[in-house]
Amino acid sequence: MNGFSRLIRMRPYVALIALLLSIIYAQPILAQGSPAASAPNAHAPIHTLKVTLLSTMLVGDTEGMGEWGFSALIDADGHRVLLDTGAHPHTVLQNARDLQIDLSTVKEVILTHNHWDHVSGLMTLRREMMKTNPSALSVVHVARGIFYSRPSQQGEANTMIALKKEYEATGGKFVVHDEAGEIFPGAWLTGPVPRKYPERNWSASGKVQAPEGLVEDTIPEDQSLVLNTPQGLVVVTGCGHAGIINILTFAQSEFPDQPVQAVIGGLHLFSATDEHLNWTADKLKDFKVSNLIGAHCTGIEAVYRIRERLGLPRASAVVGTVGSTFVLGEGVHAGPIAQ
Repeated sequence: MNGFSRLIRMRPYVALIALLLSIIYAQPILAQGSPAASAPNAHAPIHTLKVTLLSTMLVGDTEGMGEWGFSALIDADGHRVLLDTGAHPHTVLQNARDLQIDLSTVKEVILTHNHWDHVSGLMTLRREMMKTNPSALSVVHVARGIFYSRPSQQGEANTMIALKKEYEATGGKFVVHDEAGEIFPGAWLTGPVPRKYPERNWSASGKVQAPEGLVEDTIPEDQSLVLNTPQGLVVVTGCGHAGIINILTFAQSEFPDQPVQAVIGGLHLFSATDEHLNWTADKLKDFKVSNLIGAHCTGIEAVYRIRERLGLPRASAVVGTVGSTFVLGEGVHAGPIAQ
C-alpha cells in the first residue's frame, strides 16, 4: 500500500482527532469569555448580610451622634464595604468606635455621589485606618460624572476634585464605573442609573460641566448598591437622587421577578408633595418591598406615609438612626427612638 492510500484510510481518524482537539481547546475560551459560561455565577446569592447605619440625622440610642449625612457598613458573606462616609470628618469614625465596629478591615468604599454630606469623612477614615492596615479603605468605587466640574459664583462646588488628589496621595485608588456590574459575588453596583421616570429627587439648581456642555446638575453619577439574596433584593442608597423607582426599575432589569426585601438609605423625599409621595409608595408596591429603613434625606413624614400606604408593620418600616441594622433572616433592628 503506497503512502497516499494509507493517508486516505487514516482520514476518518485524523478528522476525529481534530474534532476532539477543537473541543478540548475551545473549552477554556468558553469558560473565560462566554456569557453562557459565566451566567450560572453571575448572580450568586448572598446568604449572610448585615447593614449598619453609621451616619444619618438621628441616633437610635444613647451612643453615637447624628448629622445631616449618610454612611452605612455592609457585611455580606465575609465581604465588607463602606457606602458613603458622612458629612463631617470625624462622625463616622466616632460612631464606629461607639458601636465597637472595626473599620480597619474594610478595604473598599462606595461613594454614591459627589455631595459633601456623603464624602467628607473619607480622608479622616483613610488616614486613621491606615495606621492599623495600609490597605484599609484603599479602593473607592464611584460612577462616571462624580469628578465633573460644578462651577458656581463661589468657585468650584465639587469637593471631589480636590479630594481625588488628596486621597490618591495616600496610595488609594478610585475605580470609575461607566455602567453596572458586580463588585463581589451577589453585590451589584448600579453605576449611573437610567432615569425612566421624572422623579427629580434633588434640591439644588446647580450646573455641571458635562461632556455635552454646561447643563443642569441632575447628579448623573448617583449610584446604589443592590445585594442579591435568596429572600429578594436589598437595595442600599445614599440619597437616591436618581429616584428610588428608577433605581428599582433598573435593578429589576438585571434581576427580573425578584422581590425587594429591603430598601435602606436616603430617598430624598423630605420635600416631596403628597402627590409625589403617594405615587412613589404605589410604585413601591409593584416591587413587593418588605422592609424600609428611610434614613438621611428620606424625611420622617415620608417614611410614615410610605409605611401606611404599603401596609407595612411598624417594625418593618422605620426612620433610620445611627446604629440601626438590617439583618438578613431577621429584619430591621431599630434603636429605641425609632421603634
